[in-house]
Amino acid sequence: MRVTVVDKPPQAVRTFNDDLEGKLTLEDVETIREIFRTPLTGSFNWDYESANAKIRRLYELGKQHNWNSTLDVDWDAPCDMSDFPMEEFTGALRGYPEYEALPHSEKVRFAWKGHAQTISQFLHGEQGALLVASQLVSCAPTADAKLYAASQTFDEARHVEVFNAYLRRRCKMIYPINPNLKALIDKVLEDERWDLKFIGMQLIIEGLALAAFNTQVRTTKDPLLKQIVELVIRDEGRHVAFGVNYLEDWIKILPEAEREDRAEFAYQACCVMRDRLFSLDVAREYGFDVEAAHKHIMDSQVIAMFRELLFERIMPNLKRVGLLTERMRPKYEALGALRYEDLAGDALIDWGMLERPLPTKENLAAARIAAE
Repeated sequence: MRVTVVDKPPQAVRTFNDDLEGKLTLEDVETIREIFRTPLTGSFNWDYESANAKIRRLYELGKQHNWNSTLDVDWDAPCDMSDFPMEEFTGALRGYPEYEALPHSEKVRFAWKGHAQTISQFLHGEQGALLVASQLVSCAPTADAKLYAASQTFDEARHVEVFNAYLRRRCKMIYPINPNLKALIDKVLEDERWDLKFIGMQLIIEGLALAAFNTQVRTTKDPLLKQIVELVIRDEGRHVAFGVNYLEDWIKILPEAEREDRAEFAYQACCVMRDRLFSLDVAREYGFDVEAAHKHIMDSQVIAMFRELLFERIMPNLKRVGLLTERMRPKYEALGALRYEDLAGDALIDWGMLERPLPTKENLAAARIAAE
């Protein structure tokens, strides 16, 4: 095995060949590592007592609902690769002149590349979540939180595994990480404050993931991806509920300056997620005007759906934990996000939803009926 250390993520698109499946040896594999350093301060906890019944119940649900991507996902689900991966009318570049000038077959090819680009961001984001969750095991201050973070770490490993397998099997390619997503993950990984890691991961990045995943469930035509995302959503719902319930008491007792610092971080992260997480690699491949294509994408129906789902999830949670401060309110108003502040959020946990049967391969129809 060859090991290469890089100082930034590789920018090339990786493609996969079915003919090589199972034929590669360790000598053929290159491991590409990018080093990050963090002044993380960990802690032992010596009482081992369960003081938070909600967190312990979420932990128990995590143990019960450990699905296996090898056995529980229907990898043989059919998909017409000559058709669009999502409903064509939801395409972010629909109506854009250079895209509309392409022949039908090339539009389909373009759409599958754009699809691979999106799912690649899911994969990279889940690796970031895996690394942050592993840090939370060390730095979380209570026994309940350490146990839950350990169960979340395994969830995130499963998500990395399943999205990697989907991209290799269905899309045959993986796109590089969006630089703004990478910067957000780096900020959370490299900060020494355990509560900022909770804010960044459990509220912001996981809230982003739920918005993106719910957008996919509503628009995808691929039954395999729909099942994968439904399984992942069940895990992510527990993760966000954990973050909101754990942070609620902590943030409100911080000194005002520290609370405002964390509130500013949450706002800046929301700005990044709203406007700068949409990669244009495929548009560049086709020689499109990148600025014009970006503007068209930002005004598209699917992005409007994503933004609504994003702020529906994040705003009530930020308010609940005390990060929607008076100083921040005008900034969120300018984003059009304040209208979501009084929605239910994740502090009041929907135990019925979290305890529903999992949509596994053997239980898919029954699980979907139960979810209606």
